[in-house]
Amino acid sequence: MNEASQNIVAHLKELQSRLRLSLIVYVLGVMLLMNWSAPVFEFMAEPMLKALPTGTSMVFLNAPDVFFTYLKIALLLSLFATSPVTFYQVWSFVAPGLYSNERKLFRMVVTSSVLLFLAGGAFAYFVVFPLIFTFFLGFATEHIQALPAVKEYLSLFLKLLFAFGISFEIPVVLILLARLQLVSAAKLAEKRRFVIVWVFIFAAILTPPDIISQVFLAVPMLMLFEAGLWFARRIEKKMQAEGG
Repeated sequence: MNEASQNIVAHLKELQSRLRLSLIVYVLGVMLLMNWSAPVFEFMAEPMLKALPTGTSMVFLNAPDVFFTYLKIALLLSLFATSPVTFYQVWSFVAPGLYSNERKLFRMVVTSSVLLFLAGGAFAYFVVFPLIFTFFLGFATEHIQALPAVKEYLSLFLKLLFAFGISFEIPVVLILLARLQLVSAAKLAEKRRFVIVWVFIFAAILTPPDIISQVFLAVPMLMLFEAGLWFARRIEKKMQAEGG
């Protein structure tokens, strides 16, 4: 085996070791955080419970529903709680092969992505959820009562949370494209009308089949697109000035 092959094997073994460690920490996190799934679900369900009539509670339709709901929450919590360990392992693996400017870009992308994802989730939880739940539950009557199920609510909650979290990553994507000189801000601006159409299609796919949640997702995405364009233009001007 030549030296190049030995280096590749050594890198693969290092990657395997780091991934194994991350997985072990993640599993331990799931086992530990299972104890906090119940209060976390109560926090997640608060926008729905506040919109329900006083004294109304959520229900579960099948015996295992609550257990699997708490398990899914623990899986999600552990993903976020152990992410620093995972990021550190990934960073330790890739950093030695990067130049200083590439390391700076990598740190910027990771930090910005996490912060924007959290911002998207917070926007969904504190702004969108109360409005859409109050609107839809307002159609209840004396003879038609809302009894939201735990399993279905968690599925809707996570779907909307991730939809808003991912949509808030748009500025990072545009900044990265500009920084790597893959697409110019001018070219992106020329495609604005197509972006508008695809944004509403994306919002329709990710949200429930109602116009309210679609608009609440599409409008911030368009605003974030414009913000990303603004940052991309500034980056291009800075790179031109440094090049000149």
